[in-house]
Amino acid sequence: MTGAEDFEELRPLLFSIAYRVLGSVSEAEDAVQETWLRFAGSATRPTSTKAFLAATVTRISIDVLRSARVRREEYVGPWFPEPLLSDPYQDPARSAELADSVSMAALLLLERLSPLERAVFLLRDVFAFGFDDIAAAVGRSEAACRQLLVRARRHMQDGRPRFAADRRERQELATRFFDALQNGDVGGLQDLLAGDVQLVGDGGGKAPNLARTIMGAQKVARLLGAVFPLLARIDVTLEQHEINGQSGALLRDRDGKVLQAMVLDVLDGQVQAVRTVVNPDKLGHLGPVADAWALDRELKQARRR
Repeated sequence: MTGAEDFEELRPLLFSIAYRVLGSVSEAEDAVQETWLRFAGSATRPTSTKAFLAATVTRISIDVLRSARVRREEYVGPWFPEPLLSDPYQDPARSAELADSVSMAALLLLERLSPLERAVFLLRDVFAFGFDDIAAAVGRSEAACRQLLVRARRHMQDGRPRFAADRRERQELATRFFDALQNGDVGGLQDLLAGDVQLVGDGGGKAPNLARTIMGAQKVARLLGAVFPLLARIDVTLEQHEINGQSGALLRDRDGKVLQAMVLDVLDGQVQAVRTVVNPDKLGHLGPVADAWALDRELKQARRR
């Protein structure tokens, strides 16, 4: 195989590593592109192309994450990862780890780790790289990497998300949830929500958003049950999608432009959290983005009527 063919075969893996380190589709794509430029510009062929490319994309992603951390500290409101509709990397032997590590809840938990801890944890526990390759990727000794992994596992275990194992059950519950949502069925929604459910939105100060986190089944059901029939009145539609390996949906305006991504955390037959992403900067990779402010004005007019 040529170098370009080798790279294209490994591109899904490289993107999956970069996305989990960064929580950003656009930044992950940039990291993969920079990896290609370095690979193509190298005068020598590495002994292991996979190890070389994984190490390169990891180092690039760590550098990007360090600068991104500063921006996230100044972020307006809650910060969520960019929604990912499908993970390009598939490995049947690691399917459980891959699915768990790409969820919104897991990516938010990874934010607790230092960039090095995050990279070591992902390369070892998610992608099953050896410590020799991990050490080369992060520029630390194997012994230091083992210590980083211990600390990372401890942090992750403290708040590790748990999801219902049965995918079909999750999907059926999500379908009932979104049906009740579109019908404004407050009672039906409340039956599907955990008592301590949270409704949280990421607008980044660039789109209309919740002023605060809404907690409790009754409050969340009332709010959602009131808003969504009004959205339907201004021709907003809802499409169910798997987002970050979880049940979710995309909301679109009358022209088909993306308004919002919604993701459900499901456990023990109930919705534990509802996360929405409305920041237009995080939706552009999904297609043309709707004017959320204009739709908000329409929504307020519909409410008055």
